[in-house]
Amino acid sequence: MNKIIYILSILCLFGCAKEEAIPVITDFEFEVFNDDFSIPVQVVFFNRTKGGEDYEWTFEGGVPSRSVNRNPGVIQYDAKGVYTIELTATNQDGSQGTKTLEIRIDDPVVIDFEITNLVDNFSPASYTIQNNSSGADSFSWTFEGGTPASSTDRDPGEVVFTEPGDHVIRLEVGNGRETYDLQKTITVAPFLVSDFEYQIAFDDDDFQIPARVQFQNNSISATSYQWTFEGTVSSSSAEENPEIIFTQEGAQTIRLTAFNGKDTKTITKQIEFFTNTNLRELNDIRFGINTAHTANTRGSFYTIAKRILFTANEITPGVEQDIDLVFFGLSNTFNRNRFVSPDQLSGTTFDELQSPKNTIFINSQELCSCSASLTPVQFDAMQDDTLLNNLVITETPGGLQDFDNTTVPRIVLFQTKEGKKGAIKIKNFVEDGQNSYILVDIKVQKE
Repeated sequence: MNKIIYILSILCLFGCAKEEAIPVITDFEFEVFNDDFSIPVQVVFFNRTKGGEDYEWTFEGGVPSRSVNRNPGVIQYDAKGVYTIELTATNQDGSQGTKTLEIRIDDPVVIDFEITNLVDNFSPASYTIQNNSSGADSFSWTFEGGTPASSTDRDPGEVVFTEPGDHVIRLEVGNGRETYDLQKTITVAPFLVSDFEYQIAFDDDDFQIPARVQFQNNSISATSYQWTFEGTVSSSSAEENPEIIFTQEGAQTIRLTAFNGKDTKTITKQIEFFTNTNLRELNDIRFGINTAHTANTRGSFYTIAKRILFTANEITPGVEQDIDLVFFGLSNTFNRNRFVSPDQLSGTTFDELQSPKNTIFINSQELCSCSASLTPVQFDAMQDDTLLNNLVITETPGGLQDFDNTTVPRIVLFQTKEGKKGAIKIKNFVEDGQNSYILVDIKVQKE
């Protein structure tokens, strides 16, 4: 028996070694989705433990807050804070290891600001800026063209912009880990400019008094205006675009002062007005013969008020009642020509008008057997309506006779339905086939 025990003891010395426990080396890593630490934050964990078989995870502030899986998947954090993550790993040999890490979760960073114009956007324009950002602890402002040009305060206070145009306001915010930026643009109005144009009334375009003038205000960045006028009944106006009647001849000064509450600018211009001659001068009018009129190449129907010559297709009901003068030229030979009253077209090739005017004509002074007489020299010398006013224009069979082109220049006298007296000076008979015409000047009373 003792011998057996001895042999077993000898065998154990060579074959019975003591078994050692496997150690646990606990390790893990994590990755934040999109590297965004602002709530809600999603974190995935990677278990790098060696020698472990069982695992106990705890996630302070996380959802879920615990896991026994080797890799716990995605953990979400919904509140700001600094949280501990702990992993304990064990095995069947009784080995154990623990590792803890901390993770900082931030509030979401929201960047926003509001710009308020203190008075108006005329230079110099002042603005206050309200910072509506959240989740950030650092702020960097830049103000393009502003004073100050930059700031690191949360609320930078008042910023002044002097130069007109667009200016960019930029804010960059951060929380020590993430940065965001936002920019907005403000517009400073152009510098104040005082300027205007004017348009003389159509009936007063010879600038003879009284003359009606419409002013067009072209000022820039103005909020109110003050006009002063020389030579008028109304010497001032605060309207933006006044209409003024000038009653005195000579060079009259117009002054416009523009305001915007911060600046004042003034501009002056002059307009020259002339004595009222009561004489309207109309030059180089081309009356077409009947074929030119009906072919719509040159008109034969004329309205003094509008100073327009109309062809056949332009004679509408609205035009008919304004026609004062009608020229009828039979052909391009100019053997038979006459001016005709708009209500006496039956002896011509023209269509009769509806509601036409009546105009008295003396086509042939030499056949008129009347007292009215005006020579080309007198026509050219007329500076006012004195000669016309003294004429007694009477319609006679002889005065209505046709004329030819043998006498140039020729004077034709007329009196409109409104009683305005006038003279037509035929300067030339122009042969152009069916488009032939006479070239005339007209002088007629305004009233």
